[in-house]
Amino acid sequence: MTYILNIETATKNCSVSLAADGKTISCLEIAELGYSHAEKLHLFIEEVISDAGISLNDLKSIAVSQGPGSYTGLRIGVSAAKGMSYALQIPLIAVDTLESLARQVAAEDGLIVPMIDARRMEVYSAIFNSDKEKIREVQAEIITEESFADISETVYFIGDSNEKVKSTLKKSNFVFLEGIAYPSAKEMSCISYKKFQEKDFVDVAYFEPYYLKDFMFAK
Repeated sequence: MTYILNIETATKNCSVSLAADGKTISCLEIAELGYSHAEKLHLFIEEVISDAGISLNDLKSIAVSQGPGSYTGLRIGVSAAKGMSYALQIPLIAVDTLESLARQVAAEDGLIVPMIDARRMEVYSAIFNSDKEKIREVQAEIITEESFADISETVYFIGDSNEKVKSTLKKSNFVFLEGIAYPSAKEMSCISYKKFQEKDFVDVAYFEPYYLKDFMFAK
């Protein structure tokens, strides 16, 4: 059995999951305005391990959300993941934050645009097809009425930017999915397991989060 611990702290959601062979078997998460990641993260790690009846030594790898997202949140998650990976002498896996967010959408057609709030009308976004394959890389962009205007397919927007952008993005093929605001460690499980099988690891000593911009203050 391949146990992988998944850590997601790129947004207000502090989320930890334990996966067995790519399936989430335990998950704890909380989204709070005050960014309680520093207080909650290690407690969540201890609880998901305990709930599964295993020990840290049973883990085969640690996976962490690499960003983009909150500077503070990413630093907390990556620091914890690197420390555990080094101490346990197991590989570290980096997971695209926007991909795990996109995997919460069950649409069988159209395109998926996950967005993470930056400042003012700026967002971090990417575009995925319905198979969750990335077809446009991550960008930091300012949303205007012309954003995504060249897309004729149905576009599903998700993330914590929906409220602030939907009054600007008004095309009839734009759909704003409610209830999918933050990435979760649950959706990291299948991604991290595939990366583990492919030995797609990052260097523990040199890995840094993907901030996309120099600094983003936690909100």
